[in-house]
Amino acid sequence: MTRESSSVRAELLRLRDQTQAQVVALDSDLRSLFEASRSSNADDEHDPEGSTIAFERAQLTAVLDATRRRLAELDVALRRVEAGTYGRCERCSRPIPAERLAARPSARTCVGCAGS
Repeated sequence: MTRESSSVRAELLRLRDQTQAQVVALDSDLRSLFEASRSSNADDEHDPEGSTIAFERAQLTAVLDATRRRLAELDVALRRVEAGTYGRCERCSRPIPAERLAARPSARTCVGCAGS
């Protein structure tokens, strides 16, 4: 493994750890929200606060799902580093610009292929 791929791997691992911590925190928040709404006498349909609770639950679930997808994308990026294919477009095999990788470290395609 080259020095460059080692630093890329280290950065991806840092991002993965950060994202994993977010998943744990969001999952805990969601469980707490479910517990709070379960122990409440509120009727989501007839309670004015019910729609707010349902909205919060849906929003938190969506954020958790997106964070889990990001975690999976980082895992794929780490496997690509190990395989020596990180930074190359999966479609056209051209290098992915450094700016794109800086903005989205888990990018698997170049900008041209991402748009098509």
